[in-house]
Amino acid sequence: MLFRDPITSAQNPRIKNFIHLQKARERKEQNVFVVEGTKEYSLAIRHQYQFASIFVCPDLISEVHFKAMSAGVNHEAEVFPVSKEVFDKIAYREGSGGVIALARPKEHRLENLKRSKNPLILILEAVEKPGNLGALLRTADAAGVDAVIVCDPQTDIYNPNVVRSSIGCLFSVPLAVCNSDEAIAWLKANQIAIYCTYLKAAVPYTEARFAQPSAIVMGTESEGITPQWVEAADQNIIIPMQGSADSMNVSTSAAVVVFEACRQRNFVKA
Repeated sequence: MLFRDPITSAQNPRIKNFIHLQKARERKEQNVFVVEGTKEYSLAIRHQYQFASIFVCPDLISEVHFKAMSAGVNHEAEVFPVSKEVFDKIAYREGSGGVIALARPKEHRLENLKRSKNPLILILEAVEKPGNLGALLRTADAAGVDAVIVCDPQTDIYNPNVVRSSIGCLFSVPLAVCNSDEAIAWLKANQIAIYCTYLKAAVPYTEARFAQPSAIVMGTESEGITPQWVEAADQNIIIPMQGSADSMNVSTSAAVVVFEACRQRNFVKA
């Protein structure tokens, strides 16, 4: 890491530029994304993300603690100590622990995914809300799925709200981004059964056979999954509702189905 002079003014060009990174277009042009919080920062380091610059507030975190948690950061990353006033200006939330970094995004290709002998994959079609994507990645991490495949995303996967709501699981979960045609072809080629959550399906999710190589497909909350996935499915499944609502939040629905798949797989192992 390269330690630079402290920044004490919000008018500093680097701080002004940081504010511009709230826009996805700016993040893409500069090839960076925002990592805020000590837990998220530590996970990004653990999973070998490269950093462009790091802003650290000595009033919120000690130099000893910061250096200890930064072991493994790439040597060319620039570190800028900032005042509390400046840190508050660039922070998206409270309680981030005094560290905000700009990291380089990775390429997330299907061909780079490593599969187990009996993979469990979570497919997200056209996910729209960063908060939902983050929550889904957190569920995937908790369940230990082999990978998440994001098809035709309607949001930037490196949106700060994705990083925040996933609590850094964006970095820990194997991830691929592609279109639906590519995902379906990849699943078929690898003989992974496709289970689509579909409101018009007749088969309760508990009757699906998730013990085999499986992909669970979630659609958007507003539209559900597209006909392309319905037709490609080996089986369309539904979570039976007991109340007046016909569905749940997509991250909640995914958790219900994914953990049923985990239950079946653990039962088979036992």
